[in-house]
Amino acid sequence: MRTLEKIELIYRDPKIRGGHPCIVGTGIRVLDIVRLQHYGNRGPEQIAESFSLTLAQVYTALAYYHEHKAEIDADIREDIRIGEELKAEGFGKPENSIFP
Repeated sequence: MRTLEKIELIYRDPKIRGGHPCIVGTGIRVLDIVRLQHYGNRGPEQIAESFSLTLAQVYTALAYYHEHKAEIDADIREDIRIGEELKAEGFGKPENSIFP
């Protein structure tokens, strides 16, 4: 008899990171891993080290991405759009600091 093994290393919680899929035990979003790999030119080992993750966690996030590519790509585009919007509004510039 064959059994299907299930690895549960990705979760969603509407109260954490906007409900985006994250690695269990962390607030690290799948899209954060994907962005580092695709746009930061980092390999899985470098990503694991940067976030203090195991390779299994990184590879699970990447596997999840490939199973949900359209959704995660849309999340990445939205993340970039919000960043550009904040940048245009001057967020992050010393003269616009929220700190006195």
